[in-house]
Parts: sequence; structure tokens; C-alpha cells
Amino acid sequence: MLESCHSLFGFNSLVAHTHTYFHFYTHTQHINDFDYYLNPDDFKSFEVSKAETFIFLFFSHQRACCWFSVLTLVSLLSLCWMYVCLVTFNDQDDVNCFILSQRLRRHICMSCYKMNLLSLQIFALFQVLLGEPLDLHWLHKVLLFLGVIFIAFGVAGISLKWQQEWPTVPLSLQATAPFLQFGAVGALTLLSPFVFRGSKFLIAVVFVTVSTAIFLCPLYIQSPCLIEMHKLPEKPKLIGHRGAPMLAPENTMMSFNSSVTCGVTAFETDVQLSEDRVPFLMHDHKAEFLRRTTNVKDKFPDKYFSHSSNFTWEELKSLNAGEWFIKVRPGVKRKARRQTIPSLLQLLNLAKQHNVSVVFDLYSPDVENDTEDIVSTILSSGIDQSLILWLPPEKRDYVDKIAPGFIQVYKNTKDMLNKTGNHLNVKYSTLSMKQISDLRSMNITVNLWVVNERWLFSLLWCAGASSVTTNSCHLLKKMNEPDWVMAHDTYKVIWISVDVVSFVIMIGLYIFQR
Repeated sequence: MLESCHSLFGFNSLVAHTHTYFHFYTHTQHINDFDYYLNPDDFKSFEVSKAETFIFLFFSHQRACCWFSVLTLVSLLSLCWMYVCLVTFNDQDDVNCFILSQRLRRHICMSCYKMNLLSLQIFALFQVLLGEPLDLHWLHKVLLFLGVIFIAFGVAGISLKWQQEWPTVPLSLQATAPFLQFGAVGALTLLSPFVFRGSKFLIAVVFVTVSTAIFLCPLYIQSPCLIEMHKLPEKPKLIGHRGAPMLAPENTMMSFNSSVTCGVTAFETDVQLSEDRVPFLMHDHKAEFLRRTTNVKDKFPDKYFSHSSNFTWEELKSLNAGEWFIKVRPGVKRKARRQTIPSLLQLLNLAKQHNVSVVFDLYSPDVENDTEDIVSTILSSGIDQSLILWLPPEKRDYVDKIAPGFIQVYKNTKDMLNKTGNHLNVKYSTLSMKQISDLRSMNITVNLWVVNERWLFSLLWCAGASSVTTNSCHLLKKMNEPDWVMAHDTYKVIWISVDVVSFVIMIGLYIFQR
């Protein structure tokens, strides 16, 4: 391997040139020095032998090869990490522009770091092309080291705290793999001159192996978007996750009214009950109850609160539920500042007015009694029972008996099939694309949450999802078709053509350089 790497850096020629230089330098130094000129024995002692020169350059180029390898590996590692960050960006539980802007700033920093690595990689390749050894500045070496540490902490953080994010990465390849393969073929074609110029057997074998794998990987690429355009399923319906939280403070009437303009078919929310048994809308519960989205700590600094029964409805109504949103969206300052915590009844009236369905999670320490109170509130609102998508699993039989018009929605396939239901609501990574298609063929309505990015929405659209719960209804409503749809036969022709062109170019470059 070292022999191959040394050849890649023009090691043999540099040995000869450096030996000549050292010999000339030593000789002229002795001539200019009167003492050494008068002592031939001392002059001989300063001669740099060819063996010493070879040893010096051997270790010098060994170090250069190592740094070149490290630079290449760290560049690939950072590229993979950026990809992971981009595809997992979809999963932001608390869609709050402040959090999004923080995440965006981290992406910008990582992009700058990647650009620095890319420039170093290009510089290193030119060094190889010119037959010069790679000598990284100490600052670049420090940046490489810090980059590896940063990525290691990121991977550890996801693995320990957000393990559920990892399935998103292989899922995303169904949307990106065809194009990543084209890019990889292009990169191999550009790298081939550097490899052909000075590679030995081992590097040649590695390059050929990697090239073969990349050329043939489309045999294993599967994507629901590799279909004929006329077979494309209907566009999934949109369900507003806590309204439209990218446009207005979540779980406020402003947010739900904003989602109406997006054309959502259902409002998704979270319901809790106050001390005086009034159902209201609030996602955060337990330790985080009210803290993130209201001014509760300013309004009731001495009051203990950890769940909804610590407050009456009058106290809850007095809290501001929009001030936190103003910091990141000053354009909606006036309207957002007036937002308060809405009751379930307010949302039901809005849904009835616009003929929009309602689906909710129930957070309650007393599920038995709270379920009865919530059902009573819904029935007293006068809303059409078919607009209620009942999701809480507790007391489902009671609910089905009291309100048979409610549509029963299940959180897993097993319970749905056991109850002979036909509505499923699960996280988008729970089901494979084939399972989604199979369920749809069984006339089962499949809703997937939470879908915010175009690539993911496109993928689920191609798979046949019935609807998606989203924070970005204002963006997804503008999509008239998936980001890409391609007939499988068309993709096969493009794939083979790209591979053949790349192979011909590589052969031409090899012959030209030989």
C-alpha cells in the first residue's frame, strides 16, 4: 500500500531530485567555507548518502500518504454527516422558528467546514497530479481533528437520545439513491486520471472494485417513485399538526385558521382538561406543561404546576400563548401577541364551520373520566360525528357505543386488524413503502406523521399514503406532483448510458496517460 501511495505522489523521481539537490547544496557549502575546503576528510563526512536521502523521503512521503488518506476519509465522513443532518431535519417535534433558525445556523457552519475540506481535497488532488508531496498546515490538521470529534458527538447524540431518527436515513435513500449514484459515477470519472497516473496494483484493485460496486448498485435501488406517471396515486391529503405552526403559534386559533387557508382536511391537536373539567388545547404536559409556549412563569410565579388540573379554565385563558412566537416572526407581532389558549369547543366550532375533521391526542392523569367529559363536549358542540377521528385507545368501546359515528383511528396495525378497523395513524418510518401500498390496496386509510420536507412527502405520495400530518401545509399544498417520478425502464436506460459513458471516458484517459 505504501509503495502504491509513494508512486501516487511521484516518490521515485523525488528521491533522485532530492538526492541531487542535497549533494549540490553540501558541495557548494564546503567550497564556500574555507576551513572545510582545506580539510577534505571533513568535507566527505558531510556528504549525504543516497541511502540517507531515501530514508528521509520514505518517511516524509509515508506521512504525506497518511495525511492524504485522513483528509479523504474525513471529507467522506463529513459529507455523510451533512446528509444525515439534512434528511433528519424533517423531524422537529417543536416547530418553532427559533429552534429552526438554530438548526439552520448549525447547517451553515457545517457547510463552511465542508467547503474548507473540499478545497483541501482539491488542493491535495492537484498535488498528486503534479507529483508533489502533501504538506498540510497545522491549522488544517487541527480542523480535521475537531471535525471528527464534532461528528462523533453528533452520532453519539442521535444514537443515545434520538434513536428513532436513524430509520429516516435509509428511507431517504429511496428518494436520493438514483441521483447519488449518478454523482458517484461522475466523481469516479473525475478521479480516474489521478489513479491511472501513478497507481500500483493495490490501488488499481481497490478503484476497480469500488467502481464496479457503484456501476451496478442500481440493481438494488428500490423506490416507489420509479413508476409510470399515469400510475401515480392521488396526492395525500394534508392534516395540520397543531394548526400551521410555521405560520402562527402552535395550538392557537390563529394557527388553526392559518391551516384552513392551506386547505387541510383535518386539524390535529392535543387535549387536556383543566381543574374545572374544561377540555383545552395544549401539547406540552408533565414537567414541560405551559412553560415553552406561554408566560405562565411570569403570570403565576408562585404557583406549582406540572399538569393541567393545577389550573382552572379562567386561569388558563389569562395566559398569553403567542408572545414566544414573536421573537422569531416579528411580521405577525400584533396578531400573535393576542393569542390565548383555546378550548376544545372553540376548535370544534371552527371545524364545523369549515367542514374540517378533528383528530387529537389525549394527555390526562385521569383518562377514564376525562374521556367521558371530552365525548360529552364533542356531542354538545353539534359537530357532525363523522368529522371526529377518535385516536385515544382508552375506553374505545365506550366511545364507540356513545358516539358510533366517530371514526375509530388506530396507532398500530395489529390493533386495527384485531378491531377490524380501516384507519391507521403512525409515524412515517414505522411502515415500509411496500406496506403502505399493500394497506392502501386493502382499502385502509393510512395517515403518516409528521411530514415536513418535500422529499419525504414525494416519497409517501408515490407509495400511496392517504394523508400526512404536517407542520408545513403552506409549502406542501403548492406541490402538484412529486419532486420526481420516473418509469423504471427509463431509469434503466439512463443508468446504463451513464455507466457506459463513464467507462469509455476512463478507458480513454487510461490510454492517453499510458
